[in-house]
Amino acid sequence: MHKDVLTPDIYQVQSIRNDTSDVFTLTLTPKEKGKKFSFLPGQFNMVYHFGFGEIPLSITGDPGNSEILVHTVRAVGPVSCAMQKLQPGDEVGIRGPFGTSWPLHQKEFDIFVIAGGMGLVPLSPAVLQLLAHKNQYCDMTLLYGVKAPHEIIYKNALEIWQEQGIKVDITVDKADASWKGNVGVVTPFIKKNIKNPKKTLIFMCGPEIMFRFAAKEVLEAGVEENNIYLSLERNMQCGVGFCGRCQLGPYFVCKDGPVFSYAQVKKWLIIKEL
Repeated sequence: MHKDVLTPDIYQVQSIRNDTSDVFTLTLTPKEKGKKFSFLPGQFNMVYHFGFGEIPLSITGDPGNSEILVHTVRAVGPVSCAMQKLQPGDEVGIRGPFGTSWPLHQKEFDIFVIAGGMGLVPLSPAVLQLLAHKNQYCDMTLLYGVKAPHEIIYKNALEIWQEQGIKVDITVDKADASWKGNVGVVTPFIKKNIKNPKKTLIFMCGPEIMFRFAAKEVLEAGVEENNIYLSLERNMQCGVGFCGRCQLGPYFVCKDGPVFSYAQVKKWLIIKEL
């Protein structure tokens, strides 16, 4: 019998890791014995914290591991702030996975991943899958921008990914005395990382203002619109296109996205406050 998509499954917290002062990672396992969770890189869940409410969260972690479910969360609202206080053994509700995924089926391309802030979260499963099948792709680069060094998430993973074969380039808007890397927004570092524009796939996630300027740089470098993919974040409340809260032009981000080609959404991204 088909399960009601509005009814959550119960998952238990196995661990909670603080990545920064306001970002944490939950590792969950299903309460139902033997249950697996499969997802495609780029998809999201609706996560319910009982007594507080439900929020959309990108799925992170390894797509090849169906034993656990991992979400990295920024504590910015009442539900996510309450989630930061969860303890091992506590229960949450999970609906999903929902949405579209990154187009990892296109082989023999250079892969250029551009992440801003928490945009690294929905991109990390794609990076893991790319590394697991790295012989099917050419050069792989991750450009990651954050406001300050203390906001970098997945520090250990970034080092491991670089060792495994993806070039990791990090830049910060404002450096402190300890920072020895790049300083500035991501856009000045884009063109130098595109060597073969006609055979390059761009995967991008971050603030929508970043999309506008980063897409301009990518297009000027010669990458085709249909080879640029974005993951959009909107106020998704149902996950299945019922409520309309996440509408962007003709699209519902929860079911038509969150991953879109730039060609699909470029018209709508330039409209302020849409």
